[in-house]
Amino acid sequence: MNAIVESYRTLRADQPRLRARDAARTLGISEAELVAAGCTGEVRRLVPDFRGLLEALPSLGAVTVICRNEAAVHEKKGPFTPPEFGASGAIVHGGPIDLRLFLGPWRHAFAQREPSGRRSLQIFDAQGVAVMKVYLDDEARYEAFDALVERFADRGDAPVVVEPPPARAACRDAVDVELLRRRWLAMRDTHEFFGMLRDVGVEREVALAVVGQDLSRELRPDVADALLRAAAERGLPIMVFAGNHGAINIHTGPVQRIVRMEHWLNVLDPDFNLHLDTRLVRRAFRVRKPTSDGTVTSIELFDEHGEAVVLFFGERKPGIPELAAWRALVEELEASHG
Repeated sequence: MNAIVESYRTLRADQPRLRARDAARTLGISEAELVAAGCTGEVRRLVPDFRGLLEALPSLGAVTVICRNEAAVHEKKGPFTPPEFGASGAIVHGGPIDLRLFLGPWRHAFAQREPSGRRSLQIFDAQGVAVMKVYLDDEARYEAFDALVERFADRGDAPVVVEPPPARAACRDAVDVELLRRRWLAMRDTHEFFGMLRDVGVEREVALAVVGQDLSRELRPDVADALLRAAAERGLPIMVFAGNHGAINIHTGPVQRIVRMEHWLNVLDPDFNLHLDTRLVRRAFRVRKPTSDGTVTSIELFDEHGEAVVLFFGERKPGIPELAAWRALVEELEASHG
């Protein structure tokens, strides 16, 4: 631990703006190990009672929830409403915070108080990679935060042990495109999509690349810039999904302030921030899925490993057809970025 702290201090002295994720990578350790060592603030390890933690989060009032992958950081502000649990995870909705949580990969939990006093809960997977971070925004709830930490504090002293990343699944030699199309066209709800891909035995990006241009057409990877700027100019409400294998963060509503900072494309709104590293977006697709409410259209971005980076939809709810203005925008983008 002391060696990690000293190495971190030396690194930060040279690069004071380096974020914890990048500092850990530079030091050759996981971010969970960096946090556990106390490098980024005063830290308490928590027991991995993830259901209990999620159920306790509404007591914190206004928070910022951050979920990310290698290419995108999604930040959403608001109160954390009571979660609804299912067989494989939980859903948080009914307010500004809208999450799809898959608890299987969750392993480590910490409470942190930064030197500035800001408090957060941080969840990591088995490899020590951050799954979700929840920052307390309401200083009046500091006592509630401290009570939560005492309730879930891990009283042991076992070290944080991280596992090596799992081997990537081998790519299938062939895809049964006829079966894929048949199952795709039979969908009546977008939530059937993941199960359909699993049943056919194909990864999402591969499916989009081979299913046929009527259902999925490849666009230029830089399409997100034009999409966000057009949505902002027109006041068009959209849905933005981004996260990782353990947590998906969702924004629904308009976007307003779109700012480019070198290779970073940013949405900098009061209650929603998106930071997209455009260098890491390698492929983009216009996607159409049939539902009982009509066709649902999305634009989906992927990295070099075929992992989803960000998914964009028009604002919609079950039982309501897709916004005509969103569909028109996608058609424009397809014409200019196809």
